[in-house]
Amino acid sequence: MLINTLLLTAGLLLLIKGADWLVEGASAVAKKKRVSDLAIGLTIVAFGTSAPELVVTVMASVEDQQDIVFGNIIGSNNFNLFFILGIAGLITPLVVQSSTIYKEIPISLLAAILLFVLANSFISGDNLISRGDAIILLVLFAGFLFYVYRQLKLEPEKAEIKQTEMGVAKIWIFIVLGLAGLVIGGRLVVNSAVDMATAWGVSEQLIGLTIVAMGTSLPELATTVVAAVKKKTDIAVGNIIGSNIFNIFFILGVSAMVRPIPYDNIFNTDLYLLFGGTVFLFMAMFMAGKKKLDRWEAGILLAAYLIYTIWLITKEI
Repeated sequence: MLINTLLLTAGLLLLIKGADWLVEGASAVAKKKRVSDLAIGLTIVAFGTSAPELVVTVMASVEDQQDIVFGNIIGSNNFNLFFILGIAGLITPLVVQSSTIYKEIPISLLAAILLFVLANSFISGDNLISRGDAIILLVLFAGFLFYVYRQLKLEPEKAEIKQTEMGVAKIWIFIVLGLAGLVIGGRLVVNSAVDMATAWGVSEQLIGLTIVAMGTSLPELATTVVAAVKKKTDIAVGNIIGSNIFNIFFILGVSAMVRPIPYDNIFNTDLYLLFGGTVFLFMAMFMAGKKKLDRWEAGILLAAYLIYTIWLITKEI
């Protein structure tokens, strides 16, 4: 058990550092090719922060570990919404842009509802995310990406990233090390998570919804907390909502293209929580006529997540 825990920790560290190295190297290449900060921010940086979830989910799909796939995606979204926004909102009240309230939060809710409809037997008769479903998700992701591009063009200063000067050799070292870190880290996380579930006598669903989901969401946690401390609250909320949309449309879409993924109805309860949390966040924007998440509302989100996590653990005992 100690070895599996160490391997899981090492895998998560490799995932996070690998994503960081890959972003650094790819951003330097883009700069040398005179690619705009806007394009780099929209593509390389955005994809880089979600690389841990992407790698773990795709590898779990390849190895036919469907509970890790859905546990990681749904668990990451709940962790983002309840825990990370809860922590950030306790640091400072989170003022939110109108576009996030009226467009991005509803899109994230629709993404979760679409996952629920596609995964259950309402359309195809099979509890399965098929390759046809994957195409739907990826087309919607392309549409969301175009929407984000339009938004960033209106506010280009928010897409700027730190300019990095690197030599060619250093660039490729960063890219190769980043890719290697992601691949090795992803395999360590998936394999050790499955071994831990077996050793503990608990379900892969629990491991995916908690340990794996929390670990792969660490880049979002760091980004959001830093944004909250610096009072860039619209970035804090936008990062979380965007990540939740990205997880369902893109990461699940790619994973299902690799291999159709059977769905266990036991995850419906976790999706209901995601629905409720997203609706609560939307409603919070209109309480007292303020477009912000107050500390007491953030406290409710955080408390709800802690209660939910305790419930997940106790129902396995």
